[in-house]
Amino acid sequence: MSRIGLKTIEVPDSVTVTKDGDNITVKGPKGELTRYFDPKITFEQKDGEINFSRSSESDKALHGTERANLASMIEGVVNGYKKTLKLIGVGYRAQVQGNKVTLNVGYSHPVVLTAPEGVTVKATSATDVEVEGVSKQDVGQFAAEIRAVRPPEPYKGKGIRYVDEYVRRKEGKTGK
Repeated sequence: MSRIGLKTIEVPDSVTVTKDGDNITVKGPKGELTRYFDPKITFEQKDGEINFSRSSESDKALHGTERANLASMIEGVVNGYKKTLKLIGVGYRAQVQGNKVTLNVGYSHPVVLTAPEGVTVKATSATDVEVEGVSKQDVGQFAAEIRAVRPPEPYKGKGIRYVDEYVRRKEGKTGK
């Protein structure tokens, strides 16, 4: 049985959850998110709580996934999501102009990435980049795209990594 799907979701007073067909819209102080939800999973909202139920036992995984998606949407419109990346390497730096991020990470040319709608990017220093937004998926995806430009390598540790990421270092070649 789905343990996550059976948990109730507490809805804060500042958030409204509405269902329009198969789409659920969540509005809060930081923004608004809309997402398609599978009709096999139904939800009931009363007294500031949301409970999910499924139509058959074969939908266990979907049950937990849809509940987790709605909980992430509510968390996003209330608090928002943030990922911080660090550029490690000589001459590695990032610049932000509007919604464009320019990365100089050891290539012969700068790499320019455009942030999706609803995601804001800030360069807190020349080597730190913060990605913020209300959608957990969009923030995580754009942070992963930035990291994919130059993932951290295990020998010197150079590259772009998340602030809380641990890169396991390898020993280099040994001489004679």
